[in-house]
Amino acid sequence: MTLHGALYRKILAVALLAIVIPSLLLFWSLSRFLTAHNAGPLISPVRWWIAAAALAGALAALGSAYYFALSFARRLDRLRGFAEGLIEARASRPSLPVGDDELGPLAQTLNAAAWQLGGLIDRLSLENARRESILSGMMEGVLAVDRAMRVTFCNRSFARAVGCPYPVPESMPLLDLVRNPELTDALKHALESGTPVKGRLQLSGPTNRSLEIQAAPLASPAGPGVIAILHDITDLERLERIRKDFVANVSHELRTPLTAIRGYAETLLDGALEDRENNRRFLEIIKAHSIRLNNIAMDLLVLSELESDSPQPEPERISLRAAVEAAVRTVESEARTREVSLQCGQLDDAQVLGHRMRLEQVLVNLLDNAIKFNRKGGQVKVEITHSDNSHAQIGISDTGIGIPSEDLPRIFERFYRVDKARSREVGGTGLGLSIVKHVVERMHGTIKVESLLGKGSKFVVQFTAL
Repeated sequence: MTLHGALYRKILAVALLAIVIPSLLLFWSLSRFLTAHNAGPLISPVRWWIAAAALAGALAALGSAYYFALSFARRLDRLRGFAEGLIEARASRPSLPVGDDELGPLAQTLNAAAWQLGGLIDRLSLENARRESILSGMMEGVLAVDRAMRVTFCNRSFARAVGCPYPVPESMPLLDLVRNPELTDALKHALESGTPVKGRLQLSGPTNRSLEIQAAPLASPAGPGVIAILHDITDLERLERIRKDFVANVSHELRTPLTAIRGYAETLLDGALEDRENNRRFLEIIKAHSIRLNNIAMDLLVLSELESDSPQPEPERISLRAAVEAAVRTVESEARTREVSLQCGQLDDAQVLGHRMRLEQVLVNLLDNAIKFNRKGGQVKVEITHSDNSHAQIGISDTGIGIPSEDLPRIFERFYRVDKARSREVGGTGLGLSIVKHVVERMHGTIKVESLLGKGSKFVVQFTAL
């Protein structure tokens, strides 16, 4: 309120009328009285005296009215400012002074309303912060849109899944954020039908992602909308594919030797025991396939042990040179049989923490693969290098058949074979490289492979040296 307001003018007008009207009535009454009693000489002084008194009263009344209006205006301004600031979360806001006049109860009511509203705002702020924290920390993507398919909310996980910067501007059209017909159709179906919708969709990008979407209608003061929760199931689908491949592969690996054992055993029982030319050869074949079954079972047990959370023995200091030399001695006879040259290059000695038996198993598996998948007259070379940054590397290279580039990401999977026909010809369980990777990671090392088809491969195992 300002001093030029309507209430201020009304107060001044009332004060002025309260003085002027009685003064005029008094002036008129005295004039009649003096005229009636023939007091003509006194009329003029009395008139001046009445006029002066009326003027003085009017000025006093106007001054009092001005002071009262100014005080009243300030109090009303304070009440209005306090009421306008109720929605502001200001903990240090002072309370209104409560007077003993008619504005006192109003100030008291505003103080009580401010205290209650402040508590309500604090609770809402806490709940909003808690909701934002929960939604931002969710691994699932959360998206909310309005009837016009404009984004009203999305969390960081959703922005990361669709590959857009976070935070996303509010009211941004969904099509500007992600162009996926399956997502849009699911949201529209949930909005139009008013019932939850569940499905799967594929997001294309640098890495294709599989998402499971659950969309449901969302009621809000601004109008109807849809909220969707998107769960990334890419890794689950990959694990499910690996599980199915593992079951299929292990079933095949077990069925092949079992079929051979059964066939030759039935042949022997059907009379081949008396065949001195073939009975021993049949028994040797049965023994070979039994050994293969035993190797598969042993490798599966090793993998199970490596993947379990069971306590492991305390690691010990291992000499890489001693482990390499032991592994080379183990595969020397296989290399001579296949006419493959086995060479040792630079062998820097280094000490690492781990389990000697497991490390030798890693080296034997890598050397055995390099020999078996080589050509006659080929070469396998092993070397150890110890750099100045406390890292030791074991490199095993060969001049064999090589690995196609599309198969490189999967060669460490269980039972994965690049050349299935060649793998069965040279033997093996198909679990060797998977065991290698698990053992190396258990020793906090890394393994990588480089290969050119038809020219050979090189496996490099790196550990932190002591």
